[in-house]
Amino acid sequence: MSLPLEGRSAIVTGAGRGLGRAEALELARLGAAVVVNDFGQPGRDGSGAASATPAEEVAAGIRAAGGRAVAHTGDVADHQQARELVELAVAEFGQLDILVNNAGILRDRMIFSMSEDEWDSVIRVHLKGHFNTTHFAAAHWRARSKAADAPVYGRIVNTSSEAFLAGSAGQPNYAAAKGGIVGLTTSTALALAKYGVTANVICPRARTRMTADVFAGFQEPAGDGSEDRLDPLAPEHVAPLVGYLASPAAAQVNGQLLVVHGGMVAVVERPRVAAKFDTKQDAFTYDELDALLTPHYADRPTGETFAAAEVLGLKHE
Repeated sequence: MSLPLEGRSAIVTGAGRGLGRAEALELARLGAAVVVNDFGQPGRDGSGAASATPAEEVAAGIRAAGGRAVAHTGDVADHQQARELVELAVAEFGQLDILVNNAGILRDRMIFSMSEDEWDSVIRVHLKGHFNTTHFAAAHWRARSKAADAPVYGRIVNTSSEAFLAGSAGQPNYAAAKGGIVGLTTSTALALAKYGVTANVICPRARTRMTADVFAGFQEPAGDGSEDRLDPLAPEHVAPLVGYLASPAAAQVNGQLLVVHGGMVAVVERPRVAAKFDTKQDAFTYDELDALLTPHYADRPTGETFAAAEVLGLKHE
């Protein structure tokens, strides 16, 4: 019996550690040949010298298990290096079928304390990095589709965050980048559907190098054999959803946002219009808006905003 991704090729960015590593291993387990990308800097803030070791070790592990994999150690936030990443996949495996964007860094700070560099660097790696790889992968699929005069097989899985959904006070750069990734994904989904390509976005929660301090107090309960169970915050809870979204089975899933962690997947519905007001004149005046909007918001709970903080309470039942 063939594997669901047999004969397919994939790129996973930020795949030397954490979520990206688990995703690369899962795609390989499902039969895909994988380009393992990781710039290899040791600091979660993007600091330290780049290293080929993380990507090469994951690629070697896939090959040792009988799969096909090559390492790419470029910086996806660099436009030319992202081009080279896609070109490597095509050169090694004949074509690209799956793109999983995961690479990222953290430089947390409150908005009033954040420096320009802390803002720019996070936007660059997360949002520009997602754009760069998507741009070249999309051009590859469009060219193949036009040459064949038919849709091709393409899957994009992007990585957003609950920080965007819930609003993270100490991460304005990260939340903004992750929100931008959602907009990039929905735009890409509509633009590439006619070529046979789907684009979806996940908001994962996992214990990784980037989140080690955040989840330091959330340990696996001890006793009753629980020490043999998978950590609820293990990246391996996220990887199967990435494998599914990359597969032929998910052909009808496009432009969607899913929250995933700890044995749970939640499909997040698009925003709905909560209220609508029409002027009784040619255009609104300040007084008319005051008469309409002030009462509307008067009884709203304190602190309620557009952010969906309730997603933070989602858990496996």
